[in-house]
Amino acid sequence: MKIMIVEDDLTIHDMVGETLEKWGFETVKIEDFDQIMQVFLNHDPHLVIMDINLPSFDGFYWCNKIREISKVPMIFLSSRDTPMDIVMSMNMGGDDYIQKPFHMDVLIAKINALLRRTYSYMETQSKTIEHDGIILNLENGEALHGDRKSELTKTEFLILKILMKNKGTIVSRTKMMRSLWKNENFVDENTLTVNIARLRKKLAELGKEHFIMTKKGQGYIIQ
Repeated sequence: MKIMIVEDDLTIHDMVGETLEKWGFETVKIEDFDQIMQVFLNHDPHLVIMDINLPSFDGFYWCNKIREISKVPMIFLSSRDTPMDIVMSMNMGGDDYIQKPFHMDVLIAKINALLRRTYSYMETQSKTIEHDGIILNLENGEALHGDRKSELTKTEFLILKILMKNKGTIVSRTKMMRSLWKNENFVDENTLTVNIARLRKKLAELGKEHFIMTKKGQGYIIQ
């Protein structure tokens, strides 16, 4: 499994990375702390270790940005020791909090437990997502409704998957583009519009013409 280490103390950074690699994990290390989201999107890690005191923006900021698009397990690692820091870590979407200095054995135990809980549970779940009669097959990328089915392109599949996993929540165009492409700055916004239109046409052919709704100036939502 792949673990992203967001830690600007090089001694701790290297110690954690070397230990994780000895345990057989692949590590993703941050070199430019202004590009944390870009690295996250590029590597799609299974777990994130997040320091709080970071250059430019703190760990709470980056946790919030990651939580906009992902439920990846996250462990905060920090020298801060006030109850409010721990409460904020949990409220911002962290799954655990370890105070520095710490024992590597404790960190490894917590990582293994969190990965086991998260991914053992996920493996037992259905290989489909269903909402309002539309079934999305996560293995072959097909959308089904009743006895009808439609083959989706990779981009159409990812769009529908993102919206269905966030049903009831508006997903902005920016968030969608960040999830679909490595750097939305190099993608014409019309590309997303075209793919949404094609996906809507396929859903209409399945009998679900208004499955994806547009919220003007905000983004897209599946109610």
